[in-house]
Amino acid sequence: MNTLNAKKTIPAKARAVIIGGGVSGCSVAYHLAKLGWTDVVLLERKQLTSGTTWHAAGLIGQLRASQNMTRLAKYSADLYVKLEAETGIGTGMKQNGSMTVALTEERKEEIYRQASLARAFNVDVREISPDEAKAMYPHLNIGDVKAAVHLPLDGQCDPANIAMALAKGARQNGATIIEGVKVIEVLTKDGKVTGVVCEQAGERVTIETENVVNCAGMWGRDLAARSGVTVPLHACEHFYIVTEPIAGLKQLPVLRVPDECTYYKEDAGKMLVGAFELQAKPWPPKGEKISEDFCFDQLPEDFDHFQPILEMAINRMPMLETAGIHTFFNGPESFTPDDRYYLGEAPEIKGYWVAAGYNSIGIVSSGGAGMALAQWMNDGEPPFDLWEVDIRRAQPFQKNRLYLKNRVTETLGLLYADHFPYRQMATARGVRRSPIHEHLKARGAVFGEVAGWERANWFAREGQERQYRYSWNRQNWFDNQHDEHMAVRTGVGLFDMTSFGKIRVEGRDACRFLNRLCANQIDGPNGRIVYTQMLNRKGGIESDLTVTRLSETAFLLVVPGATLQRDLAWLRKNLGDEFAVITDVTAAESVFCLMGPKSRELIQRLSPNDFSNEAHPFGTAQEIEIGMGLARAHRVTYVGELGWELYVSSDQAAHVFEALEEAGTDMGLTLCGLHTLDSCRIEKAFRHFGHDITDEDHVLEAGLGFAVKTDKGDFIGRDAVLRKHETGLDRRLVQFRLTDPQPLLFHNEAVVRDGKIVGTITSGNYGHFLGGAIGLGYVPCRGESAADVLASNYEIEIAGQRVKAEASLLPMYDPKATRVRM
Repeated sequence: MNTLNAKKTIPAKARAVIIGGGVSGCSVAYHLAKLGWTDVVLLERKQLTSGTTWHAAGLIGQLRASQNMTRLAKYSADLYVKLEAETGIGTGMKQNGSMTVALTEERKEEIYRQASLARAFNVDVREISPDEAKAMYPHLNIGDVKAAVHLPLDGQCDPANIAMALAKGARQNGATIIEGVKVIEVLTKDGKVTGVVCEQAGERVTIETENVVNCAGMWGRDLAARSGVTVPLHACEHFYIVTEPIAGLKQLPVLRVPDECTYYKEDAGKMLVGAFELQAKPWPPKGEKISEDFCFDQLPEDFDHFQPILEMAINRMPMLETAGIHTFFNGPESFTPDDRYYLGEAPEIKGYWVAAGYNSIGIVSSGGAGMALAQWMNDGEPPFDLWEVDIRRAQPFQKNRLYLKNRVTETLGLLYADHFPYRQMATARGVRRSPIHEHLKARGAVFGEVAGWERANWFAREGQERQYRYSWNRQNWFDNQHDEHMAVRTGVGLFDMTSFGKIRVEGRDACRFLNRLCANQIDGPNGRIVYTQMLNRKGGIESDLTVTRLSETAFLLVVPGATLQRDLAWLRKNLGDEFAVITDVTAAESVFCLMGPKSRELIQRLSPNDFSNEAHPFGTAQEIEIGMGLARAHRVTYVGELGWELYVSSDQAAHVFEALEEAGTDMGLTLCGLHTLDSCRIEKAFRHFGHDITDEDHVLEAGLGFAVKTDKGDFIGRDAVLRKHETGLDRRLVQFRLTDPQPLLFHNEAVVRDGKIVGTITSGNYGHFLGGAIGLGYVPCRGESAADVLASNYEIEIAGQRVKAEASLLPMYDPKATRVRM
């Protein structure tokens, strides 16, 4: 134990208790103390940095996959530069730049797309030729290098010293840090944190607190599970070597060669070579608990596992052939099922916060993550959209250890894998399935996975291989999507959307409660379906959903499968004195979306009910007979056509599907996948939560003012809506269509207005009916009219190439929505 903290007194009360003294915990303590939380206690079971932080490689790469993740990484880099002056502890921070090289045309496309993204995020970046890469990195074999990008403000640091500097800064601002204290239990009452029981030198002590922060790294899952909280992560073995000193080796940029799963860092005349291999080794290998004594421990060497990486490294950097190996290192790091870390308040317990699971980018992430979490704890809401890393995206089943052990074998390698659009996970699949899964599989479905749900993404034709061939260009299912898309536009298509999240809210005050949370008017007749958003107090969008009134006191909320836990948490958090019961009923019903101009004709073959506009208008639901079963038919659409969502009890789902399929045989009924759902919705400019609309996007700027009723009385966000009406819009969500039919849009391409980058594409897909790639993106418009916004010339920058685009504020497909009311 560090003598500095020998038998330090544990306080009886604290405003927050942080569990874990790695770089993440130290950052949270530092930032809370900076905000004036002086009664913060950080408890470390052994010594600071003794889990993972001490052996991290310390790479500081500022460009991440989105604007806000880049914002956090840039914050970390800036903080680590300043920390030394503030605390007197050297952080080893060097902004010696980084370089990524591509060995294939596909990787070249990826890194050039990343460069366009960097420019949109105001990160200094330059595309360089192989010869320029060689000049910058003389030891590099460029024989097969296709291209490279250089980020001059990236760099490297000393991870352990950064943690120590953050810890010292936290102490200087009033926080207490105590080593050698093991947390036994987090105490709760009525769903809220009340305290922490810990053990110091054999004695048990209780700290009274309302806030606990789980920064326990690879111990985080088990610690959370003891409180009934889901934190899905699992450790993997992570390998690197450090050479003996190499004569004449001078300061170099950090080098990444993702096609060979390797990174290179020069440090004090030695070379560190690390790996993110595609098939990783979970640790402990049989899912055992990590030893109580684990502290600055290394794992056994496995040279056979590392040898293929080393052979590629010697070819890439020939000087390594004669360099002696000083250290062969293997240490554990924690990984998550989707390769993104966890931040925020756990939905199960109020006051239980999480900052863990950093997937080998903990050093560059923790500075910004600690800042963001501290702000979140202080203000009661995140400082900006953090949905990518929000703990509420975790599904309860994902804490299963066998699932995690299987999945993390893949997620370690994802950091350097090709980040192709539509890339699907290969491991730990098949956990959640629709009742008609086998039916769809037999008919050619190729499945993707969201929140554990297996969903048909596209349908292969007879004789066509049933798997993805990934590319940045048109993938092997592009023509399948075209046929499915056109069937929905001209005939009739059927989607299995059983993965929709379904929440039942019922009780005496259910209507009053929902009207306080929702921006639209919920108090309508039975059978009415209302499209609405739940807003935060800034007018940002917390949830995008439909609310169907089933009876006077019962409502069904339908949300995306990926946001179900988030939406449940928002409802429960905001339930006040109203008498209302909130129940997740997702598994109770399957959902079949029957869509297209021939959908009425088809459903009338199977049901004696009246589906006319008079009897069943758009935006209403009614119970129907169908085949020999019953369903609830909701007349709504996410594809912009006449159609019904059929909610069928799970036990009758297979029968109803078979009846639909048989009745539709001579009508050309086409089974459709999620890729087609997305391409149809983007032609109609329907928003997608998490991309086009987030808790940072004002509902009026997102173009959803039609779903807001300020005259109904008070609701969360109403004041922000009224203020925005007065002050005017700062930006607008615009729909774009590329005039060249060849290029593709996916997400995060740069939006160029009159020659200047002004934003990014929030979501993109191919508009098969409109004949070109379609994207949505925000355009700044302070003081401008709608006509001013549309009067500009727009281009979209894709991998460094600018492509002309048409812009519209109305949906380019069926702008008056006549087709849904046919």
